[in-house]
Amino acid sequence: MSKSFKTYYIRDIGKVSMCKRVLKEETFENEEIPFYKISTFGGKADTFISRKHYEEYRKKYSFPKVGEILISAAGTIGKTVIYNGEDGYFQDSNIVWVENDEKKVRNDYLYYFFQTKPWFTTHGSTITRIYNENLRSIKLTVPESLIDQQKIAAVLSALDSKIELNNRINAELEAMAKTLYDYWFVQFDFPDKNDKPYKSSGGKMVWNEVLKREIPAGWEVQKMSEWIDIDKSGDWGKEEEEGNFTKKVICFRGADINGLNGLDELKPPVRYILEKNSFKILKSHDLIIEISGGSPTQSTGRLAFITDATINRFEHPLICSNFCKPVSMRNKKLLYNFVYYWNSLYDNGVFFGYEGKTSGIKNLLLDSFISSYYTVVPDEKIVDQFYNFMENTQEKKQTALAENQKLTELRDWLLPMLMNGQVKVKEEMETELSMAAEPAATYEKSRT
Repeated sequence: MSKSFKTYYIRDIGKVSMCKRVLKEETFENEEIPFYKISTFGGKADTFISRKHYEEYRKKYSFPKVGEILISAAGTIGKTVIYNGEDGYFQDSNIVWVENDEKKVRNDYLYYFFQTKPWFTTHGSTITRIYNENLRSIKLTVPESLIDQQKIAAVLSALDSKIELNNRINAELEAMAKTLYDYWFVQFDFPDKNDKPYKSSGGKMVWNEVLKREIPAGWEVQKMSEWIDIDKSGDWGKEEEEGNFTKKVICFRGADINGLNGLDELKPPVRYILEKNSFKILKSHDLIIEISGGSPTQSTGRLAFITDATINRFEHPLICSNFCKPVSMRNKKLLYNFVYYWNSLYDNGVFFGYEGKTSGIKNLLLDSFISSYYTVVPDEKIVDQFYNFMENTQEKKQTALAENQKLTELRDWLLPMLMNGQVKVKEEMETELSMAAEPAATYEKSRT
């Protein structure tokens, strides 16, 4: 690689632009064009605008081009996405982008530069955000050679591609598992003694007065409270070792639940707790329930669970924070039945009806909820079959998540050193990383 570098300000390489405000009354639940807000930036849109409004906005206002970098200026400050050109509209000044001159700095290189989080933030009257002038004033030093910029971006992109491949495989494994759960425990078409779907093949069903529906003969019904023990609590401890706070742990917060579920990067903090509080350490098959937090559109009650493979991914014991509640299963083999039933209730907005408010923070009324909801207790043989399937699935998922953890650490370690020239891209590195990313192409080919 060339040793020649050049320094620019963002204002030297492009124009900072932003979308214009979309009025709430111009967004709809059942329309064609996704409307991305800060809460859904980089993910799945939950509201839409009409094609008529969308076409009007495209004519009236500036709009990102394919490849340009979209930046979250508020909320999750500095989150970046490379715009892929798909139809969609982005919320007003909270999402900005750089109309970049690629004769100076490649868009893919600029994307990874922004991953170093070079943001100037200013405290406004209500929120902390990146203002356009802050963004224009950011300084970056880049290889003068566009080929060298491409090589650096390619190395980092290869790591991201492998991470994304693992995420897609895990998403498909999860979809398969959920389909099986629904088939066996919602539709009751689990395999009967002849390996035929039970209900569809005429298996005996009996009316259950509690659930107000038919369930397989021989199955029981219990409150959710009968499945679990609430015998632990969260902890936050200290940031540094101090006095009797000597037990080093990894602490999961509500913000880490998506990461634990493989839906986001996972970077829980290291904390120090009292040795006498070691009973709070999480064990395999424990659950973590978010009991405080949420938002107007997101209820409390998000759930994650711990397995041996989860524990083995971390160097220190695991706990959860005080805003979460650790829960233990009485029958470990019912873990996955509990999780899928709980998540189905969460997805249907049930937990909004079991929230109280203290000092402006929403709190899940956990005891009230688990004492109010009943669920089926399946036949032991079917429980065993589902548990064994899920254990095998989880082993595959956790292996991929452990690999992603290492790839993320490697990427984050390489990122600043590649950017400042401390590490040079050699041909061997490019070859090795491109080979690591090859399974992504194989995976895509196998699906077509």
